[in-house]
Amino acid sequence: MKIFTLSSNTIKEGSFLENEQILNGFGCIGENISPDLQWSGAPDGTKSYALIMHDPDAPVDGGWYHWVVVNIPAGKTRLEKGEKIPAEMLGQTTFDEPGYGGACPPIGHGRHRYIFTIYALDVEKIDTDADLAPAQLEKIIAPHTLAKASITAYYERVASK
Repeated sequence: MKIFTLSSNTIKEGSFLENEQILNGFGCIGENISPDLQWSGAPDGTKSYALIMHDPDAPVDGGWYHWVVVNIPAGKTRLEKGEKIPAEMLGQTTFDEPGYGGACPPIGHGRHRYIFTIYALDVEKIDTDADLAPAQLEKIIAPHTLAKASITAYYERVASK
């Protein structure tokens, strides 16, 4: 039996995100570079992948969606650090724009989880509207998910003294 896994040279399970993955905006001064990700062990019947980076600890209803990539071809099993992803594969984020948006929780709000999840899907293409909210996209993906794998990393902003 194959085990579907997600890994990265940039981020490790349970580690804190580096400045590279932190947003440059909203008071955060990071490099806003997406991490490398690679996955393996997709189940038979996988026709495409979707990737979502979500912060469930954000103080907004449903959490904060930082990165949404859909319709990743079945033959692709990695994203390079900072890879330019075609616009038609990028879904809307909570920043109200597509593309990678790094971590930037409110100062003093505590440690936030940033969950990177890759979904193996049984369809080649998810038909999406460019303005579709990320949570709605998750609902569209759910019935087509054959397997999923995640990495959780953390980040916290503290007030400077």
